[in-house]
Amino acid sequence: MAEDAVCAGFFRAAEGAKISCLDQFQEGNLISFVLGNLLEAFYNFFAALLNPSMWLDWSNGEALMRFIYYGASAELFFVLLIGLVIVTAIGIWKRSVMWACVRGLEGFANATGRLFAWAGLLMVLQQIIIVFMQRIFTRPDISIGFGIPLQFDISWFAEELKLFNALVVCLCVSYTFVQGGHVRVDLFYAGAKFRTKRVIDMFGALCFMIPFAIVTWLYGWFFLWRHLVTPNPSASDRLELLLRKARLLKWNVETIGFSPNGFNGYFLFKILLCAFCVMVILQAISVFYRALLEFREGPESADKYLDRDTLGEGEEAYEGTH
Repeated sequence: MAEDAVCAGFFRAAEGAKISCLDQFQEGNLISFVLGNLLEAFYNFFAALLNPSMWLDWSNGEALMRFIYYGASAELFFVLLIGLVIVTAIGIWKRSVMWACVRGLEGFANATGRLFAWAGLLMVLQQIIIVFMQRIFTRPDISIGFGIPLQFDISWFAEELKLFNALVVCLCVSYTFVQGGHVRVDLFYAGAKFRTKRVIDMFGALCFMIPFAIVTWLYGWFFLWRHLVTPNPSASDRLELLLRKARLLKWNVETIGFSPNGFNGYFLFKILLCAFCVMVILQAISVFYRALLEFREGPESADKYLDRDTLGEGEEAYEGTH
């Protein structure tokens, strides 16, 4: 038992010891776990920053396993939490910093959404091509390109349409939030006072958006890597076990489709699931910061620096109805 072991070393176990003193402290109770991880976050951040080859050199199996483990670990959570707390504290002290964060995050959401929204048009055009090739030219495949063409069965392109849909859903989610395009039921919200609305926004960002995205990330991260490498990593695996698995590690990217000649890049959907979580978390931070600033500054700061698309002069009545 860890309680019976003699600890040696503060952040990391000394040579010959089984557990560090900080790890032993963290195993005491929930409070000591949180305090210990908050303290260790500073060490973990600088250790990762100063030793990038230990987790970014993917030619080394152990480095890749460290990347997989820490990608959905308590260590990463507390490093990001400390970083968020520091930025928030600076922003509370100097509002211009927090407004800069809001503009940066919303700008990133808008730029990403406006770019990948074109996937919807590509999806429609590809569907038209598929119909023409099947019904008019009666071709079983489609060849694209010059020299060495990209040639797949029509069923491959038909199933690939789902990827365009996933791109729009996962990467345009924050953009749609900034533009006010998500469906919402505001029976109580609409009649609330200005600052009450801002409190509701802050509560929703902290208690709904971020926890939802974190839980989805914890599932999606290992779900992704189970379809990329073998032996399969698991959320319950400790770092020591993953490092032992690294001896047998090899890439095994999922290329199995739902039909013999169908789309075979379904691992991309797992990547998009993780990207979706990142977009939601960043948007939740942006919502919290904007709501906090508007709460402090009052109604005159409502929609300050907000970059929303417009249909043009004279079309104001139709904006937001899409």
